[in-house]
Amino acid sequence: MGDWFTQAGHGVRFEWGPVGASFLAEEVACLVVIDVLSFTTSVTVAVEMGTQVFPYRWRDETAAVFADRMGASLAVGRRAATESSPWSLSPAALRRAPFTPRLVLPSPNGSTIASAAEGSAVVAGSLRNATAVGRWVAGQGYGTAERPVVVIASGERWPDGSLRPALEDFLGAGAVIASLRQCGRDRLAPEATVAAAAFEGIGDVAATVTGCASGRELVDGGYADDVAIATEVDACKVVPVLIRGAFADTEAAK
Repeated sequence: MGDWFTQAGHGVRFEWGPVGASFLAEEVACLVVIDVLSFTTSVTVAVEMGTQVFPYRWRDETAAVFADRMGASLAVGRRAATESSPWSLSPAALRRAPFTPRLVLPSPNGSTIASAAEGSAVVAGSLRNATAVGRWVAGQGYGTAERPVVVIASGERWPDGSLRPALEDFLGAGAVIASLRQCGRDRLAPEATVAAAAFEGIGDVAATVTGCASGRELVDGGYADDVAIATEVDACKVVPVLIRGAFADTEAAK
């Protein structure tokens, strides 16, 4: 593939899903993962409480082995949470759960992208911390033609496993890109420009995310609180960065 598919020459880039992330990861200095419902939102909630979060590709028997090796608690599926295993991909459940210093958080989308990224700084972004992420990324010198950043909307999966572009992730990516532009990062790829414009022009972000396909799925499933937390726009100042295999507050990187 030619350089045009890497959006070469632009300081701020935008792409979709695990394949897009793997294709651009070696071309950029920083990768911001967006999975609003709910991996990166859950990461912000956990890291706010002082928990280190280890991304992991799959929630299977290997995840339990990995958690044991890391000395970490293992998050389970939303509906599998119990009193003895209260940690899950649900941001609301994580807020209620007892504190754990280390948590393995598998997911097929955002966690898979983060755990596979190599060779660049990896940041967990969401609607909750978009402005903080943009400021941190720009403050580290990323987002220029020499040190480009790509913002990855994780998306969801169709039943056949293919990528389903998800509106909430498009808006989350746009929020981070808009913050980067406010910080003077103006060499945006057209893809990034459109994502930022979508976020800035949407109006009521919470209502839009709640009413979109992914939001309706969670609300109808009894997880309206997760959507409410995910749409706390800029309520979080924490910037989780992947440090030695785990997301931690940027203060831990110093």
